Amino acid sequence: MNKLNGLLAAVCALPLAVATAPSRAQDFPTKPIKLVVPFPAGGPTDTSARLVAQGLAARIGQAVIIENQAGAGGIIGDRQVANAAPDGYTLLVIAVANMFGVAPLLYKLDFDPMKAYAPVATTVVDRQILVGAPSLPVNTVQELVAYAKANPGKLNYGAATGIGPHFITEMFKLKTGTNIVHVPYRGSGPIIGDVISGQVQLTMSGKSVLLPFVQAGKVKPLAVTSAERWPELPNVPSLYEVGYLDFPYDTIAGIVAPAGTPPAVIAKLNAAINDGLNAPEIRAGIAKLGIEPKIGTPQEFAALIKEEGPRWGEIVRKTGVKAE
Repeated sequence: MNKLNGLLAAVCALPLAVATAPSRAQDFPTKPIKLVVPFPAGGPTDTSARLVAQGLAARIGQAVIIENQAGAGGIIGDRQVANAAPDGYTLLVIAVANMFGVAPLLYKLDFDPMKAYAPVATTVVDRQILVGAPSLPVNTVQELVAYAKANPGKLNYGAATGIGPHFITEMFKLKTGTNIVHVPYRGSGPIIGDVISGQVQLTMSGKSVLLPFVQAGKVKPLAVTSAERWPELPNVPSLYEVGYLDFPYDTIAGIVAPAGTPPAVIAKLNAAINDGLNAPEIRAGIAKLGIEPKIGTPQEFAALIKEEGPRWGEIVRKTGVKAE
């Protein structure tokens, strides 16, 4: 049995384990819970995590403390939780594609994500959009491809190395046969300023980050990466729709715990997170970010990991991206 199937099988055993260990779930939690966000404060991952933590704390009866552990593409925070006590008091926010598909191939990890974590709950979905600087002499993605082909190596794009938008842009380049230079950044905040000023011509990031700048006319929307067009931008096509991606892409975030966390504790956390995501005040906060809640069971989360991990591993191989 391979690692992915092993993870799925272990999570699918949750109902039996919950039935045999009710006391642990009843006692948990007796102290605050730490939720590690492996990226800087203020970004889309951090902002949505704080809303999830708010909903969880209100339903679990204890404070949920956000701890930002940025660095090494998120690996510092990831490692911290992988080595934490498996008691439910230390949790980690992850992007499914990055953690289970990209990181194991891109970085020399001293832990195996498939063995180190237990899925707790999916949380939110953030759509991605490709935008251009106001000074970029194109207004559509088709014009972008034509311009890039006529000017190989003259365009560039900003992206943090080794995350979804970086790989999607590299796949876009492969699919269209264009030469667009990658300019590495640590996070999305500085990139946006540089795109607005024209120091960088292109970037791709989440709806939660870029939509306000698009609506304010500070950047040019060129294409989205979802299966369908966005209601807010009905005239902006999907890269999948125009044939520049082989499959749609959305960033799916979730929460994991250290492997070995009691299944009864995982089930209790999952129920509280889902209940919080259903709360009107949390949904309103998530909607303001332009993202969507994603509710599911630990078993469904494990199945998602099983699907996304190999797909993103193949993207790493195709693009040939290396860690900085």
